[in-house]
Amino acid sequence: MPAASSSPIPAALAKLGPRHPHDTGRLRAHLQRVPDPRSRRGRWYPLVGLLLFCACAVVSGARTITEITEWGQRATTTVLEHLGIRRHLSGRRRAPSHATLTRLLAALDGDVLDAVIGAYLAERDHTHAGGTGSVPRPAIAVDGKALSGSAHRQQGHRHLLSAVTHAPTVTLAQREVRAKTNETAAFRPLLEPLDLTGTVVTFDALHSVKDQVRWLVQEKKAHYITVIKGNQPTASAQLKALPWEQVPVAHTVSDTGHGRRESRSVKTMAIAANLGGIAFPQARLALRIHRRRQESGKRQTGETVYAVTSLDTHQTSPADLGG
Repeated sequence: MPAASSSPIPAALAKLGPRHPHDTGRLRAHLQRVPDPRSRRGRWYPLVGLLLFCACAVVSGARTITEITEWGQRATTTVLEHLGIRRHLSGRRRAPSHATLTRLLAALDGDVLDAVIGAYLAERDHTHAGGTGSVPRPAIAVDGKALSGSAHRQQGHRHLLSAVTHAPTVTLAQREVRAKTNETAAFRPLLEPLDLTGTVVTFDALHSVKDQVRWLVQEKKAHYITVIKGNQPTASAQLKALPWEQVPVAHTVSDTGHGRRESRSVKTMAIAANLGGIAFPQARLALRIHRRRQESGKRQTGETVYAVTSLDTHQTSPADLGG
């Protein structure tokens, strides 16, 4: 990396969101898993202290090494002490220099740091959400998208598969895939490092692969909601054949944004396992979602999709499923 003031590391740290310098205990424990790329000789600042220093600077608005350095120059001695910045021989605590940060961030394994930050955020999201009463379970969406502006003359858009919390939106993990058709192979490696116990993972029909769903429920102890389409023909036919006309709408929701208004109605139906169930693993509820979309200046469109979830009627509500 040139000695300029750009680095991919701030992007990983920016996911942390607002953070007080005193609130570093669990984050410090996670950052200890990041390997130190520096030679043992000449290390003055501990790696975790430097990473916490950069993290606080980035969540305060710094996006380049120069801005991180300037943040450190304004930091008080008390802040530097809490972050683990050691005293120099003169007895003063001095923030690391631009050159020190440049060398460190150029050599640091950004993928490992990104995974560590994602694990910390997943743990925090799971801890804060709770799982009792009317509080919805923590939910994580697995979705792929092409990076805007990443295409070149002889190269298409770079494509990422990401695990993102529903609300607030935080990217817990992401992996680059060669093309959209390769997303399925990246599903398990993406989620493997995350603690998914008790969470709900949502994904579209592309990832409705039976072996992966069994792994998600049995090994990761998570629940799922997935759309079922033509890649699961038997399950798709069974869902469409259910007597939906006899089932009342359980929940409706409308929202407006990006020049359009969208409304959704949700019907749910319990899947009786003793009567054969649905040809999809761990499915406990069937869902029918009808969407109506009105874009400015265009005709209203409608779409009906079918989905299944491993949650049963005692573990969720139609409103939660609609969300």
